[in-house]
Amino acid sequence: MILDRYLLRQFFPVFVVAVSMFVMLLSLIDLFANLWRYLNYEVPFKEILRVCFYYLPKSFSYAMPISLLFAAAYTLGDLYARNELTSIFSSGIPFWRFSISLIAVGLLASVFAFFFEDRVVVPTLRIKNDLSRLYLHQQRTENNSDIVIKARNGEVIYSVDYYDSVNDTLNGLSIVEQAADGAFIALIRAPQATWTGEYWKLSNAMVYRREEGLLRVRPLDDSDVYREHPDTFRRNAVAVEDLPVRDAGDLVQDLRSAGLPFIGALAEYYHRYSFSTVSLVIMILSISMGGRFRKNVLLMSLLTSLGAAVVFYVSEMITMMMAKLGYIPPIVGAWFPVLVFIPVGIVMLVNAKT
Repeated sequence: MILDRYLLRQFFPVFVVAVSMFVMLLSLIDLFANLWRYLNYEVPFKEILRVCFYYLPKSFSYAMPISLLFAAAYTLGDLYARNELTSIFSSGIPFWRFSISLIAVGLLASVFAFFFEDRVVVPTLRIKNDLSRLYLHQQRTENNSDIVIKARNGEVIYSVDYYDSVNDTLNGLSIVEQAADGAFIALIRAPQATWTGEYWKLSNAMVYRREEGLLRVRPLDDSDVYREHPDTFRRNAVAVEDLPVRDAGDLVQDLRSAGLPFIGALAEYYHRYSFSTVSLVIMILSISMGGRFRKNVLLMSLLTSLGAAVVFYVSEMITMMMAKLGYIPPIVGAWFPVLVFIPVGIVMLVNAKT
């Protein structure tokens, strides 16, 4: 449709300028937040630019929703201010039909945001963080201490004093074996266990078993039955937001099967899907705010759109916090604001003045 093409031609230049400015602003904020540290450690300028380069995808991910909001509000407000929409509405075209091309842009942006976050943002942000830690002499460890892991449906319980992720060793290891009904079978203790690539090799292990009513202890013969992957002990130090969505799902499953707290990780996992819809939500809210003011149309459209977006983000933060604390189910915490604000925006859009 001619009007759709005209609206998109008005929209995209504003969006490109807005997203460029917001990306540059976010990148500069990150740069200046660490600039004194880079200078203190005499990091070469080329390496500083390298860190900034790997932060650009994350900056774009942050900037895209707010840029869509700004571009949609500015475009529609400008058309109102120039009385162009008056001519369009006089021809009998409702506002929701005129703006449907912008809603399609928001939908496509949401689909793009999910895959862009998963395929580009996550790996580049990991590289950026690794480079920053390297140049700023910060260490990140995946070691864990005082670990308790349930495996094989709770029939095997690992208790580890300290896990060394560099050498893949378990120090101060105790293993409790029990039957499906919880009956005690054996207790294995070893000062250390080393991952061979296929199983844990226990050093100087002793096994305690109940025999003839007495608890007897004897050295444990070499065994390859303990095959829980080292990631099971390492997962506690990994955050969902640092992983692609498939690995994030594996993390949640590992935490659940190991008997570790997984509610927060599950909420973040659902949030990875729901957060990708922010572009669509923001676009609907921004469009629905258009045309509701007779004076200062452009300014008021921008302010009300920004206000609606703030309310959405705050609602999302509150529900996610409640989900992580266990007050509401994780899937509700992640999706409730989206499922509320999209219908509200659609109702406001349909009832907008034309």
